[in-house]
Amino acid sequence: MRCYMIVPVWEKLNISVEEAAAYTGIGMHKIRELMNEQDCDFVLRVGNKKSLIKRERFERYLIAHEAI
Repeated sequence: MRCYMIVPVWEKLNISVEEAAAYTGIGMHKIRELMNEQDCDFVLRVGNKKSLIKRERFERYLIAHEAI
């Protein structure tokens, strides 16, 4: 039997696109667009297919921009 801890999003180091969308209210499609920009520094690539969002850097990115 496995026991999993539920960690709140605001305490996680990295979050999924779905978690980021729920946390910020920004759509998943828009978040993926931001992740594909050249100067994006809040993406963590896991292998060839999976990408996670570095939560604190993403929060700083959103605070620094008035419009996305």
